[in-house]
Amino acid sequence: MKKSWFIVLMLFLAGAISYMDRAALSIAAPLITKDLGLDPAQLGIVFSAFFVGYSLFCFVGGYASDRFGAKRVLVASMSLWSVFCGLTAGVFSMGSLLIVRVIFGAGEGPYATCTNKMLNGWFEHRRQTTAVGFANAGQQFGGAIAGPIVGMLALHIGWRVSFIVIALLGIVWVATWAATVTDRPGEHDVESRNPEIAARADTRHAHTEKSLESVTPLGTYLRNPQILATSFAFFGYAYILYFFLSWFPSYLTMERHLSIASMSFVSVIPWAFGVVGVALGGWVSDLLFRVTGNALLSRKLVIVTSLLISAACVAIAGLSDSVNVAVALMAITVFFMNMTLGVYWGIILDIVEPERMGGVGGFMHFVANTAGILAPAVTGFLVQWTKLFQSAFVVSGAVALAGALAVACFVRSKPRVDGVADVRGIAA
Repeated sequence: MKKSWFIVLMLFLAGAISYMDRAALSIAAPLITKDLGLDPAQLGIVFSAFFVGYSLFCFVGGYASDRFGAKRVLVASMSLWSVFCGLTAGVFSMGSLLIVRVIFGAGEGPYATCTNKMLNGWFEHRRQTTAVGFANAGQQFGGAIAGPIVGMLALHIGWRVSFIVIALLGIVWVATWAATVTDRPGEHDVESRNPEIAARADTRHAHTEKSLESVTPLGTYLRNPQILATSFAFFGYAYILYFFLSWFPSYLTMERHLSIASMSFVSVIPWAFGVVGVALGGWVSDLLFRVTGNALLSRKLVIVTSLLISAACVAIAGLSDSVNVAVALMAITVFFMNMTLGVYWGIILDIVEPERMGGVGGFMHFVANTAGILAPAVTGFLVQWTKLFQSAFVVSGAVALAGALAVACFVRSKPRVDGVADVRGIAA
């Protein structure tokens, strides 16, 4: 296996472990709420607590990856999140659970930005979004297998054991990553013979000897309408994702009256569609890029079309009287929203200098993941007040619709210049 694709595989596995970590609380929620005496509003706050630490460290971790390298930041962050995933097994109150979840979220924050930065160093431009898509598919795979694994462990051994098992997987990953991976191709790697990758690696290596002051200021990127619109669209994606991740298992048990065992397996269906969606989204975007020669147009087409379909399906799912129709519509929703996941990062790869990808990507990820604070808490209060989930589904669709419109209006279909970002256009 080429080392570049070995890195994709490792990042796929990291994403799978991270989403197993996150989904574990949602799958075990009926048992945890019983043990700790939580009502729906309190459970929504617990779900949101993860994203307080997570969203902040999306930006902090991205900035750190520009300074210290994606490999080292991932070693530190995954070690932290694995330890606090394991410590979830020891919580004894809502307060202790909130503390663990905030720090656990902080550990996971740098993952996506570091993944994007890492793959930029190993893949030529026309294949980068494909690589990002395959790596990010691990997240949906982790969400898919979390249901049966956590559900069965929780029912037969106890919900606390499931968190310890996943934590151990994370520690094994850290040891393997630290021993086998480098931030950029070395002179003996096959990938380094690609002129584009070699030139980019040499530029980054030379840059380590000088200050970041020599490149476009970070604030210039963060004020750019295309970056802001992409970040808001990513927020729309994330709002559906975190509504689904946090509350869909509880929706199946509370409103559709499925058993925990049945819910654990039914919840696999949308996640399985999501795995395919993430992998296909990056590939379709790069295919359109090769056909049209316009990178931003290809990203824009995938994001706008997919978010519009997702917005319609999630809203209709909440109004359905049939559990089978609701699950089918959520599967379609998760498929199309995940078509966009690698493409947001593709836009960053298209228009941002490599030395600023960590900071800009971290900012975008921070904005997106504030949805993780809002969606679970808003849903919890809506369910507490109305005793129904319909309004939460409709709100999710409306947010995704707004994200699609933002990209349609503000992301201009401006191609790259000579294979690199037109920084002058960004700074204007």
